Amino acid sequence: MKSSGEDETLSIGAVAERFGLATHVLRHWETMGLLTPVRDTAGRRRYRTADLTRVAVILRAKEAGLSLDTIRSVAATAEPAVRRDILRQEAAALRFRIAAARASLELIECALDCGHEDFTQCSHFRQMVADRIGIGAAVQVPV
Repeated sequence: MKSSGEDETLSIGAVAERFGLATHVLRHWETMGLLTPVRDTAGRRRYRTADLTRVAVILRAKEAGLSLDTIRSVAATAEPAVRRDILRQEAAALRFRIAAARASLELIECALDCGHEDFTQCSHFRQMVADRIGIGAAVQVPV
C-alpha cells in the first residue's frame, strides 16, 4: 500500500486485483453506496484499510447469499433491532432455500440409487412426486 501520510492507500486496480474483482464491480458498489473511497488530488479513487475491510465484508455477505441491496440496508442502519430484523428475514429465506436444495438432492439421490432401469417407474420416486403435488398415494408419473 502506498503511504499518503495519514493512511496507506491502494488504487482501484490494486484493490480489484487483491480481491479477484473487476474494477467496474468496485465502481458499482460505490454507486450503490456500499463503498466510499477517498479521492486523491487528481480525482482517482484511493482505498484505505477500512475500505478493504468493507470489500471483504461485502464479499462475505454475498457468499452468504445476501443481495447488494440487503447488504446496503444492513450497513446503513444504526439500529441493532432493525439490523437483526433484516438478518432474521434473510435467515428465514436461506432456511427455505436449504430445504428446497435438500429436497432436490433427495430426489436426485433417489433416482441415482434406484434399481429400476427407468427411475420414473420406481414406486419410491412416484411417491416423492405425489407428496410434492399433495396427493397421498403414489401416482402414475408421465415422462
